[in-house]
Order: sequence, then C-alpha cells, then structure tokens
Amino acid sequence: MGVKFDLNDGVALLTIDRPQARNAIDGATALAMSELIQRVNSDRDIRVAVLTGSGGHFCAGMDLKAFLRGEVTRLPEVGFAGVTQARICKPLIAAIEGYALAGGFEIALACDLIVAAEDAKFGLTEVKRGLVANAGGLVRLPRQLPRKIASELVLTGEIYPASLLSQHGLINRLVPSGEALNAALGLARHIAANGPLAVAVSKQVLSESQDWPSTEMFDRQNLLTAPVFKSADAREGARAFAEKRTPIWRGE
Repeated sequence: MGVKFDLNDGVALLTIDRPQARNAIDGATALAMSELIQRVNSDRDIRVAVLTGSGGHFCAGMDLKAFLRGEVTRLPEVGFAGVTQARICKPLIAAIEGYALAGGFEIALACDLIVAAEDAKFGLTEVKRGLVANAGGLVRLPRQLPRKIASELVLTGEIYPASLLSQHGLINRLVPSGEALNAALGLARHIAANGPLAVAVSKQVLSESQDWPSTEMFDRQNLLTAPVFKSADAREGARAFAEKRTPIWRGE
C-alpha cells in the first residue's frame, strides 16, 4: 500500500515504502498515509509518531509519472500525501536520510521535529519542473527559516545539504548517516514518556498561537491549558513525583 506501519511502546512508525521511486508519492500512497494519520489521531495507544522512508531516502516528492496519469496525491482537507494540511494531534517527527525534495521536503515541514542524517539533501525543486511549492513550502518555510534563506530555496529550486538547514535552526538533530531513524525514535520515546494530555495541548498551543494577537494570546492559551491542570494526569504526575516513581498516565 506504499506505507508500512509499526507501533511499539506508544511510538508509531510510518515508513513510506516505494524505494524504487525514492519514495515519491502516488495516489495509493497518499490515501494510505491519510488513513494512517487518522489512526495516529484516534488511537489512544499512540503517543508520538515518527515518519521516515525506506531504501535510504525520505521522499522525493510527488511521483511525476503518477501526476501524468492523473492520480490524486493532494487530498481534500488533508493536503499532499495526506499530511501537509492534516490536523495531527500527536507529535510527528521526521527521520530523514537521503533526499527530502519538493513535496517530500514539504512533508518534513509539516512535522513538529526533524532529525536528519549529516549527508541528507533538501530542496524545493518544484520551479525546475514548472510547478510551485504550494504544499507548504511557500507558506511554512519562511516561518521556519530566515526569509532570505527561504527565498533562495524556493526561487532557485536547488538542492542543499542538511548542514545548511541545521545551521539556521530547521533541524533538531543532525546525526551520522544511517542513524536518523534511531535518533528520531529515541526522541519520540522521551516525548512518549510524558503526560499525553499535556503533550497534546502543548502541541496545539504551539501550532495555533502563531496567528494569535498578542493582546489575546494568554487568554486563548488559558482556555486550552486550564483543563490540563484539573486532569487526573496532573494529579498523577504530582503524586508520582512525591512518591519517586514513574507516572502511570491515563490521558485524562
């Protein structure tokens, strides 16, 4: 189906599995990814998700052969590959080896965290094919990188090393080649050990507050966060600290 799924200790692993096409997204893969993102949102056993690619590459973007065949890779409401416009309630971490190009780069931009191999390559190459990076590149990249750097990536369509993007703060962990997935899973396990309700609300505020007026941001934040302080998990966290034990989270 183009995507493999595994779940261990609260961490879901989604692997784009079209190595023969550098994991480029065709219609079937977009549908499969959308269904798995819905599962990540709804499954209480999932605390964090990691998204990666098989065969040494993350994703080369839209499968241009599928595009010419008229396949739909941009789905209503959830966007390219079922990811770029989706509302994802759990933290999503990109683990990147090899190429993350065009739509593949835009998938990574939709993730909360990025772990990349030192020799990974990134590029918004759409303009080289007469296309535009409208799956998030044009609107997300200037919010995640300095505007001049973002403009260079968008307008030249060139491919850049992970080290450049790391230098400007886009990448959370830069690791040796072949270690991106292990590092991302380690980061995911740290997040999964925290209170799931607190993590989900924290992610929501981080995402939504970018557009809040400064005069309203604390009021809006308090509406979302106040229930966390009244939750069973908050009491369990305090109790576990006092009793010097690991918390047992209920997500409520």
